[in-house]
Amino acid sequence: MPSLTDLTQGAPAATLLLATMVGVSLLALYAAPQLIERCLFRPHWLLPRREYATLVSSGFVHADLMHLLFNGFTFWAFGFGLERAMGTPMFVALYATGLLASDAGTWFKHRHDPGYRTLGASGAILAVLFASILYFPGASIFILPIPVPIPAPIFAVAYLAYTWYASRQARGRINHDAHFSGAVAGVVFVALVEPGVFGGALRAFFG
Repeated sequence: MPSLTDLTQGAPAATLLLATMVGVSLLALYAAPQLIERCLFRPHWLLPRREYATLVSSGFVHADLMHLLFNGFTFWAFGFGLERAMGTPMFVALYATGLLASDAGTWFKHRHDPGYRTLGASGAILAVLFASILYFPGASIFILPIPVPIPAPIFAVAYLAYTWYASRQARGRINHDAHFSGAVAGVVFVALVEPGVFGGALRAFFG
């Protein structure tokens, strides 16, 4: 069985991000619940109250344990291998781009709603996931309870279509706007900074 050192080797940023995400979220959920309120991203109040820090802090707290586990597992599954493939500086830039892009999408959609608030790392993690699909276009993704692997390009198209549709419905607690913005940011980031990778993925997708 690989050791923790083996699992994190070559991915210092992913290790630090995951550890911080888990540590801050658990602290907020079980020891300092006031931290969640302080970290929430409120689009309407971003400019009037200068809550700029919440653009980042909201990405390190989660609504409940299942929210944290899902995001943490997804990041672990795709983030470590991606950092090894693209290098630490590029990986950090990708993650930051995904986080801020998801904030931008949320702000644009909900900037006139004083009661709207959101939290979680989903937008940044979707940027990581979609960048990983471009770096490893032949990979397949497992989603429970679907018993068979889904080819990465099919998953990408289906997910973007679903999040676009779901964001138009404006129902439930899930911030689909952040998901969509983060996923698109991951694709655009790779297209701009690694055009060879992006072109290779397109050739793999379309033959």
